Amino acid sequence: MTDGDHGQALGALAGLDAALPLVESEAPAQLRRRACRLLARARGLPQVDCLALDTDGRRLSAGAGNAAYRCDDFRHPYAHVIRSGAPLQACIGTLRARMDHPDFQAGMAGLKGDWELLCRPLCDPDAPRGWLGVWALVGPREVVAALDGDPGFMALEGLLCRLWCRLLTAAKAHRQGQDLRHSLQRLGRDTRAHALSGALSRELIGSSPAMSRLRDQVIRAAGTRLAVLLQGETGTGKERVARAIHRHSAQGDGPFVAINCAAIPETLLESELFGHVRGAHSSATRDRTGLLAAADGGTLFLDEIGDMPPALQAKLLRVLESGWYRPLGGGRERRADLRLVSATHQPLTARIREGRFRADLYYRLNQFPLRLPALRERRADIPELADHFAAAYAAREGRPRASLSPTALTHLAARDFPGNLRELRNQVEYGCAMAPAGQPIGPADLPLSETRERTPVEGLPGPAFNLREVVRDYEARLIREKLRQFNGNRAKTAVSLGLPKRTLAHKCRKLQLDEDPA
Repeated sequence: MTDGDHGQALGALAGLDAALPLVESEAPAQLRRRACRLLARARGLPQVDCLALDTDGRRLSAGAGNAAYRCDDFRHPYAHVIRSGAPLQACIGTLRARMDHPDFQAGMAGLKGDWELLCRPLCDPDAPRGWLGVWALVGPREVVAALDGDPGFMALEGLLCRLWCRLLTAAKAHRQGQDLRHSLQRLGRDTRAHALSGALSRELIGSSPAMSRLRDQVIRAAGTRLAVLLQGETGTGKERVARAIHRHSAQGDGPFVAINCAAIPETLLESELFGHVRGAHSSATRDRTGLLAAADGGTLFLDEIGDMPPALQAKLLRVLESGWYRPLGGGRERRADLRLVSATHQPLTARIREGRFRADLYYRLNQFPLRLPALRERRADIPELADHFAAAYAAREGRPRASLSPTALTHLAARDFPGNLRELRNQVEYGCAMAPAGQPIGPADLPLSETRERTPVEGLPGPAFNLREVVRDYEARLIREKLRQFNGNRAKTAVSLGLPKRTLAHKCRKLQLDEDPA
């Protein structure tokens, strides 16, 4: 091998050493920056840029700053290069005079007017016109001219394009992998949510829109560690909802501990919650573990939180914020890792204005507010709920299951139910106990309501009357009242009356109620 051959070999090895940083690049932007620095040092170019084409092929972005060039804007030379696929070389002074693109003008500011700009399109070696971007090389005329046919420059350009394509392919595969993982995660969440929704439909009975929304909120609440505040009228099933949140949460395998703050005297409530050591008060004859410790790793349900004494509210707030508490009379703090669900039928904002409830505790409890609908807001659920209560009664009492007659369901649907689900359950269980064996529950088997029914019954007519006409008039008044109650919605009216929708439509025509908008 001659001395010249040795020199070429050593030069090639030196070239490999210079190219190593390009090969080690982890992203296209890093690769372009390194290629620009390498070319500028190797060929003595004052300015080297490598503009990248975006994914939709409409815009070129510079490596430095926020300069961007649209490929259909011919006020800069790069658009001509991308459209023609051919290099462009011109004097800086000439380009300044002819190209008025503001970003291009700013990029050329401070450069000598007799220098040359060489723009070369960069493309995928395996895909003709698969454009990647544009070289923008600036320098004296003789330096720029020397690049034409330069083997080292052409080798660098080829290596740059191949590595660029490889990094783009890897980034695309990474994005596809991420998209697949995200899709699988969404599918898993959707599948879990669907399974939870099915389970909740057996726990929180009802097909009305109000109950569908409630179940969706329960699923969302169960997927978080946020404190949940349940608000609703008495008898709406707040503890049942709290148990559902616990059962389907990450703490579902832990204990569920419930306490009614209104049912325990103020002097004992602190001891019940925090526990006490022997001698803490006159009745503390031994150490006692409180409900906070009992709920560790699970859920603590505080019902009627609005009746908690103000002094105890401050201590509860500290537990929620720090996770630490001190038993009554104790000297050592203990840790409580639990999920808190609280409930109230009282307007806590009003109690805050009255100075009877701490605003800071309210905001801490109300991280996930959840309102339970009253039964009057979901009357369409009454038949399903009544059937559920009748089945539960039969299973508990070991008796045959009784069904409710359509007239009994109509009777129930007409009531106000200020006691909500609790009152409805009591009504149905009473009817189950009173109905003759093997017979459906009728209106006569239900207890008399102490509250006004929603459809008042007018007084009976005098001794001389036509029964057919009286029945017809009463039926017309009842249907008219129901239509008014449901704002003319015949589907809801038919459900409340225990009639098929087609039968109701026939009666409306027969009784000439179609012309009555009420």
